[in-house]
Order: sequence, then C-alpha cells, then structure tokens
Amino acid sequence: MQIIKDKINLIELKAMLGDIFDDMVKAVVDIEQETIAVNAELHADLETYLLENGSNQKNLWGINIFPDLDGNDFVVFDSLINISPRRNNRSRYVEDENIRNKIFEIVNKRITK
Repeated sequence: MQIIKDKINLIELKAMLGDIFDDMVKAVVDIEQETIAVNAELHADLETYLLENGSNQKNLWGINIFPDLDGNDFVVFDSLINISPRRNNRSRYVEDENIRNKIFEIVNKRITK
C-alpha cells in the first residue's frame, strides 16, 4: 500500500498489476486532501491506511483503476466503502456527479500518462 501525495506515472501504476489483481489496482481517494491510496486487496484496507494518516472518513471514496484502459474505462466507481447513507450514497457507485468529477480531477492530477 502507498499513498500518492504528489504524482505517479502510469508505468509505476502498471507495475502494481499482478501484485494482487491482474487487471486493476484498487484505490481510495481522499477528495479533501487530494491524495490516493493504492494497491491493496480490499478498499477497506486502503481506507484504514488513509484514516491512520490523517484523512476524514467523509472524504474517502473507493475506486478501481484499470491502467491498461483509457477514458471513462480507466476509473470504475465500485466499492463497498462507498455505501454510506449518511453521505446520501446508498450504493457501491459514487452517485453524486460532483464527487465523481472531483475524483476524476484528483486521479488525473496524481497519475500522469
């Protein structure tokens, strides 16, 4: 597991493939601190790692990154940690378009292609 606070290039991200999954890297994005925790078997592990490093639960959203895909297929919003009725999100998907856009912005800022 690691927290991306600056930038990581796509080659470094692709190098994580096979560590746990062959086609994706699990990630949790902190939309306030604009950081991304990557490379664990469970989003919950990444969530805990971010919480231990100063993140606030309400700002954490789980995604899956597919380094070999482009465009909208690069990021998939699917995680159990996203189910949060108190944040008005009742599914594994990030339902708020503004939050999804913020996540895309952070991913594009932190992961260089």
